[in-house]
Amino acid sequence: MKIKSLDRMVMALVISTLSLAGISRAADGPREPQEEQKRGQQEKQQVQKQQQKQQQQERVQRQSDQDQKQQQQQKQQEQQRERVQRKSEQDQKQQQQRVQQEQKQDQRQQEKQERRLSQQQQKQLINQQQQRVVQYRQHLEQQERLAQQHIALLQQQKRMAQYRYQEEYLEHLRQQQIRLRNERFDYDRDPYFYAAPIYRYNRGGRYYEINRYGANVLRQALNAGYAQGFRAGKADRDDRWRGNYRESYAYRDANYGYSGYYITRSEYNFYFREGFRRGYEDGYNSRYRYGRFADGNYSMLDNILSQILNFQALR
Repeated sequence: MKIKSLDRMVMALVISTLSLAGISRAADGPREPQEEQKRGQQEKQQVQKQQQKQQQQERVQRQSDQDQKQQQQQKQQEQQRERVQRKSEQDQKQQQQRVQQEQKQDQRQQEKQERRLSQQQQKQLINQQQQRVVQYRQHLEQQERLAQQHIALLQQQKRMAQYRYQEEYLEHLRQQQIRLRNERFDYDRDPYFYAAPIYRYNRGGRYYEINRYGANVLRQALNAGYAQGFRAGKADRDDRWRGNYRESYAYRDANYGYSGYYITRSEYNFYFREGFRRGYEDGYNSRYRYGRFADGNYSMLDNILSQILNFQALR
């Protein structure tokens, strides 16, 4: 009886063990497909990431290629513009050279065609010129002392803009004096002293005759006067000083730009003041009625200049 009972217990234990093993296999069976599915998804995600990374690298490469291509195109366009610019500058330079050559040829031709003065007339002009230079040197020395006195007055009046302008004007007169002192003039080769007059003009109710070299100096006097007048007028406006061109030392002196040659000092002074008065009005009123400003310089309008000089050809 005990054996049978023991057998039954062993049998029950075996059946229980087998049952547990079956249950364990039944539990483990579904896990294997889930893990494989998970690994598959992970592998798929890795493949997708690699593909995305590769696509990103390809986009970056394409963008880099496009940038390089654009840079090359821009560089080529810039080189093309530079070639066009150099060609344009070369053409302009050649054109300027041709114009200058033509002007020189015209000038030489005019000099040949101009009626020449006699030797006696030339000698008379040279003697007058030499005396004029000596007198002008003495005049400049006297004017510097007067200019210093005027500068001191401007300081007392606290007209600082006019004071700075006056300093510049005086410095220019000093430079004129140095050039005049050091200059060695060749009268025999200067065409002014053998070229006959080609214009006549009226000043103060009297007619005068002049050659083209002297005429150019009169034009320079008007332009220099206008430029200095404009600066003086602007300085008085900046100082909020009453406008009066006659009070300006530059107007009273009127020698700015005069070299002492070709025309008398009184002639230069007259036309300088004509330009100065108009320039002062424009500068004080901040306008350009009589002149213009171009390339850093003030100058009188051509039609105003021609009206003032009113040159009449002698032939």
